[in-house]
Amino acid sequence: MTGSYVVTGGGRGIGRAVAERLLAAGGTVVAIERDPAALGWVKGHPAVGRLVGLAGDAADERVAERAADAAQAVAPLTGWVNNAAVFRDASVHSSGARQVLELIAANVDVALVGCATAVRRFLAAGSPGAIVNVSSHQARQAVPGALPYVTAKAAIEGMTRALAVEYGPRRIRVNAVAPGSVHTERYAGHLAAQGPEAAARIEEQLAAVHPLGRVAHAHEVASAITYLLSPEAGFITGATVPVDGGRTVLAHDPEARRDA
Repeated sequence: MTGSYVVTGGGRGIGRAVAERLLAAGGTVVAIERDPAALGWVKGHPAVGRLVGLAGDAADERVAERAADAAQAVAPLTGWVNNAAVFRDASVHSSGARQVLELIAANVDVALVGCATAVRRFLAAGSPGAIVNVSSHQARQAVPGALPYVTAKAAIEGMTRALAVEYGPRRIRVNAVAPGSVHTERYAGHLAAQGPEAAARIEEQLAAVHPLGRVAHAHEVASAITYLLSPEAGFITGATVPVDGGRTVLAHDPEARRDA
C-alpha cells in the first residue's frame, strides 16, 4: 500500500496497530496523538523515514492540516483513519445537559475534522482516497451510563454514510469499523487496577459476551481497517463493519443490568 496515511490516536492501541500495518505494507504514516509520551516508539522505528509522530489534538483543524502537510510532503495522501476517542461516561440524571453535549462533541468533532481535512485534500489533488472511522459496538448496543459515547459513535456512523453518498462520485470512499472489546493498553490498565480476582471475573464476563470467546487483539481490528483503505475494498463505501467477535449479534451484555 503506497501513498501516505494519517492515523489519529496513533500512539497506542488500535491506532498504533494500524500505523504498524500500513508501514509494513510500504505506506507512509503520520500518527497524531494528544499524549506526546505515547509517541515514544516513533523514534528509532525501522521505518522512521516513512513515519511521523505529531503531538496535538486531532480535533484541532490546525493540527489536522499539519498532519496532512507532513503526509503529502512524503507521498500522495491516500487514506485517513479517525481513531482518536474520548472515553468518559455521563448520565443525564447526574450530569448537566451541557456537560453531556460537550462529551458527545468531543468524539464527533475529532472524526468530523479528520473527514473534512481528508476530503478537502483529496478533492484538491483530484485523486481518489479512503477514510475509515472507528466506531464501536456501542453504537448499536448501548451500555447504561455511556450515553455520550453511544450517541457520538452512532452519529459517526451516520456521518460515514452521508459522506460516502456525497463524495462517492468524486472517488472518495468512507467506511467505518465497529470493534467490540479490544485488548489495548487501556484495557490492560483497567484490568490491572481491579486486582487479580476482579480482573478474572471481568475477563470471564467479556469472553461470555463475545461468541468467539475472547476480546479482540488490536491487530485484528487494524487488519479490517487496512483492508478498507486498500484497493481490494474499492467497491465498499458507506459501510460499518463489525469487528466485535459477534458481540452485537449475541446482543447480551452483563452491564445492561447495572444499577442506575
